[in-house]
Amino acid sequence: MISVVFMGTPDFAVPSFEKLFDINGVKVVAAVTNKDKEVGRKHVLTPPPVKVKAVERGVPVYQYDKIRKEGVDDLKALKPDVIITCAFGQILSQEIIDIPKFGVINVHASLLPLYRGASPINYAILNGEKKTGVTIMRTDAGIDTGDILTQSETEIGENETAGELFERLSVMGAELLFKTFDSIIDGTAVYVKQDGAKASFTKMIKKEDAKLDFNESAIKNFNRVRAFNPAPVAYAFMDGVKYKFFTVRPLCGEHGTPGEVSATTQSLIIGCNGGAIEVIELQKEGGKRLNVKEFLKGNKFVEGSIFS
Repeated sequence: MISVVFMGTPDFAVPSFEKLFDINGVKVVAAVTNKDKEVGRKHVLTPPPVKVKAVERGVPVYQYDKIRKEGVDDLKALKPDVIITCAFGQILSQEIIDIPKFGVINVHASLLPLYRGASPINYAILNGEKKTGVTIMRTDAGIDTGDILTQSETEIGENETAGELFERLSVMGAELLFKTFDSIIDGTAVYVKQDGAKASFTKMIKKEDAKLDFNESAIKNFNRVRAFNPAPVAYAFMDGVKYKFFTVRPLCGEHGTPGEVSATTQSLIIGCNGGAIEVIELQKEGGKRLNVKEFLKGNKFVEGSIFS
């Protein structure tokens, strides 16, 4: 029986965690996640999705603020044969990496060495990539710098959002882990070093990253809306009021100055530095998320008003 410790936190990691139970001869001895967090306006203490699934399956759960400082002794006591990580959200120390005899294997949501780091899905869409994928890699002390075992590629849909791509890649990653797990254990896995010269990097997403800039092109604003849907959601201001944009489409041609509004009872168009975006779904601060036709029934714009 191969003992596995799984490390992961968000919904993205759940399919990989669940897939381990489909592999013959595997016992998941623990799930390691980040701490429960307060969620929403009422600050409800909410467990991470991986913790929820682990509890359902009767798997012991360990939660640390800083696993490098708090988790070493627990992991040594568990004596896992292999550690599987997927969107865990913390960097492992070399001391932890050295614990399992088959190493630490990571499921990463990009075609490494592209888009190393915390937010590969968002940045692939933000940068207008046409394809992406998942990588199964052996973790080392760097950030997503370890040797690659295998990859699976997929096209990014023209209108696909980060949330939609998130769901697809999470399933792809789980399937790829399932297909390659036996080779990791029986020694037939072939690992290939990454070409660091081709590497690109991502950072943690902040709310301000989602602010639209109408001095950029329509395509860039379109990609920003897609990249930050469902969170933190692209936004702009008019007269000090915040508007969130969930769905837009890019338009060619001239449509006024950057940020300038052209509105009818049926449509809302915002000029960009090169084209414009037509708003499909939005939300005004304090209001509900609505499609643009419903929104315009109760919200009027003065022609030539400016979003910033």
